[in-house]
Amino acid sequence: MTRATATAPGKIILFGEHAVVYGRAAIAVPVTNVQATATIENAPAGTGCRLSAPDIGARIRLSDAPIDPLAVAVRLAIEAAGIEAEPDWYVTVRSTIPIAGGMGSGAAVSAALARAVLSHIGHCVAAPSTAWPRVSSARWRDQPIPDPETVNRIVFAVEELHHATPSGIDNTVIVYEQPVWFARGRPPQVFAIACPFQLIIADTGIAYSTRQVVADVRRAWREKTIRYEAIFDSIGAVAEAARRAIGAGHVTALGPLMQENQRLLRQLDVSAEALERLIAIAEKAGASGAKLSGGGRGGNLIALVRPERVDAVREALLASGAVRVIVTEVGASNYELSNS
Repeated sequence: MTRATATAPGKIILFGEHAVVYGRAAIAVPVTNVQATATIENAPAGTGCRLSAPDIGARIRLSDAPIDPLAVAVRLAIEAAGIEAEPDWYVTVRSTIPIAGGMGSGAAVSAALARAVLSHIGHCVAAPSTAWPRVSSARWRDQPIPDPETVNRIVFAVEELHHATPSGIDNTVIVYEQPVWFARGRPPQVFAIACPFQLIIADTGIAYSTRQVVADVRRAWREKTIRYEAIFDSIGAVAEAARRAIGAGHVTALGPLMQENQRLLRQLDVSAEALERLIAIAEKAGASGAKLSGGGRGGNLIALVRPERVDAVREALLASGAVRVIVTEVGASNYELSNS
C-alpha cells in the first residue's frame, strides 16, 4: 500500500461537561460537518517518518519529537501494530475543526492519525462485533477497519497529554462516531435518537485551554467540595433527564434542560461574557435553549433550534460577533477510510 487516508469527526457535548470528570454522566454526539483528515504516503528509504500539519505550521520528524501529541499518536499506533523500526513515511494532517473550541479537535486529529497508520500498515480487524460500540457507517460494516478499541486507547493516551485528566468522552464519541452516554469508569453506551433535532454551533472566537479550565474547577472543588459536588449532582440529573427526553423523542424538553445546564455551569465559573451574550442573542432570535459546550470560558455554544428558526438564529449570531456558525442535525454519522 502506497497511500492511506482516514478521517475523524468533531464532537460536541450536549449535556454534562465538567461534571463528567467527577463521575457523573454526560451526553456527547459527533459533528460530521467538520473533520480531521490524516494521509500517509511512503517516502524514500532512509527518510524516516516526517509529519506535517499545515493548518498550524508544524513540521515534525517522529524521532525528534518524543512528547509532541501528533508524534505520540503516530508512535502509539505504530507500536500497536507491532512495528519496531521507524517507517519511511510522509504523514500529513489537516482539520476543519476549530481549535480550543470544545469540539474535540485534538482527539479527532489523533483518531485520524491512528486510523491512517493502522490502515496503512494493514493492521485492521473484520467488521466489529455487536458486543461493543462500532463505527456507524453501514458501508464499512462488512469491511476490515482499524480496530476502534485500539484507536480509542491511543486517542485517550494522547488526550492525557492535552488535558492531564481527560474524562474520556471526547475520544469515545469521536472514535465510535455515535451519540454516546458516558460515565467515567463505565463502558460507553451508544444510544438511539428517537427524533432528530437541529443544533447551531457558534464559535465565540475566544480560544481557551480546556486543561486550564479543568484544573481551575478541580482547585475550586477541593476548596468547596460539598458545594461543587451538589452542582455536579444537579448537572448529572439534567443529563439523565435529557437522555430520557432524547430516547422518547421529546425534543421540546431539551431547550429548558440546556438552560438549566448553563445555569449550573455558570455556578462553576466556566462561562464567560461572550458566551452569555451570544446565548442570550440565540434565545432571543428563537432558539429553544442554548448553553456552552466543552471546557468553557470561550470556545463554542450550542443552541437547539426548530427548522423554521435556523436562518434567523444563525444570522443573529453572525451579526453579533460569532466568528463561525455550524448547523448540524444530531444523529448524522460519517466514516471515511480509503486505501490506494
